[in-house]
Amino acid sequence: MQRIYDCSVDTDLLSGFRQAKVALGRGELAVIPTDTLYGLAADAFNVKAVELLLSTKGRNRTSPPPVLIPKIETLSALAADLPLVANQLAAKFWPGALTMILKSQASLSWDLGDTKGTVALRMPDHKLTLALLEDVGPLAVSSANLFGHPAATNAQEAYQYFTDKVPVYLNAGPSPVGKPSTILDLTQVRDGEPIRVLRQGSISLEAIREVIGDIELEVD
Repeated sequence: MQRIYDCSVDTDLLSGFRQAKVALGRGELAVIPTDTLYGLAADAFNVKAVELLLSTKGRNRTSPPPVLIPKIETLSALAADLPLVANQLAAKFWPGALTMILKSQASLSWDLGDTKGTVALRMPDHKLTLALLEDVGPLAVSSANLFGHPAATNAQEAYQYFTDKVPVYLNAGPSPVGKPSTILDLTQVRDGEPIRVLRQGSISLEAIREVIGDIELEVD
């Protein structure tokens, strides 16, 4: 049975947080708030849960979900061959609306889809979600919507998409930003290639250029 928990009410917050942990721990999904948009979340290390996330959204393995992490230090645990600029961007924009695609640690036992050895990482600027990530670990999180439909900016919109397919909805009010994150591909930077902008989102290219110095920025 699905439930929308009002996280502005202490009793609902505690119950919802606990039920989200339980659902994620047993390979189910949860709708969670972030600073940008609401997200559909699954345990990043549970292959079946990630498959469920993709099928629930109506997507396939060619659209692997990003992974949300609780702190900057997790970056080096999940990504390999990190360029210096990745740490500089994280120091400037995390927690916040920047997603970085990096080479994945080969030793990790996960399957996010057809990632070609990469992983998209972000540390969200949302206290509730960061607390959940601290408790349960990295989560595969995609925007809470069906493929081809607008992303949910509140729990009610997410519920209209998924209803009882998701057992837990954490309602923390409207998304503070209401726009998606900016996505940068840094996988080839160490080879002298430019940083590729895959999506222009909440963080401006001007702000990014102030951090990356003379590294070229290529807009797709």
